[in-house]
Amino acid sequence: MFSKILGKMNNSISDNQENRELIDRVSKMNLTDMRTYINNRIADYPVDEEGLIEVLHKLLKVDEKTSKRYIDIGDMDSKIKKGFDLVLSILTNKKISVTAIELVNEFSEKSKDIIEKYDKENKQIYYTRFKDSIELAINNMNIKNELQRKMDVISG
Repeated sequence: MFSKILGKMNNSISDNQENRELIDRVSKMNLTDMRTYINNRIADYPVDEEGLIEVLHKLLKVDEKTSKRYIDIGDMDSKIKKGFDLVLSILTNKKISVTAIELVNEFSEKSKDIIEKYDKENKQIYYTRFKDSIELAINNMNIKNELQRKMDVISG
């Protein structure tokens, strides 16, 4: 009996260590590394909900020294495009959670000026793509939850 309880406690301790390792790893990643992680191509760190959330936190975080976000209006167009594509990739990831969707929504609101400037200068439609992808992610989340409820009813 105690071994089951202690086993669960040990698992949660190791999960916390893995989360700290993941947070440390994500904090050191650049956009290409983050995209590699999101696409589940880092063998040591399989993509999960916490990892997606941590990547979004990094994109939203404001650097205390420079008072700039990771993706700022003065950045090169290629960095902005990579960042936007990364966020869109997160929205299409099957491990996405409600928290991640909310963070993407926050990202699109806080980055509205960057998105509009980039769209205008590069004849792109990222603002619409963000909006559509958020709606699609919400619909997919609702379908997933409905399917889970049906499975729970069937199983007892």
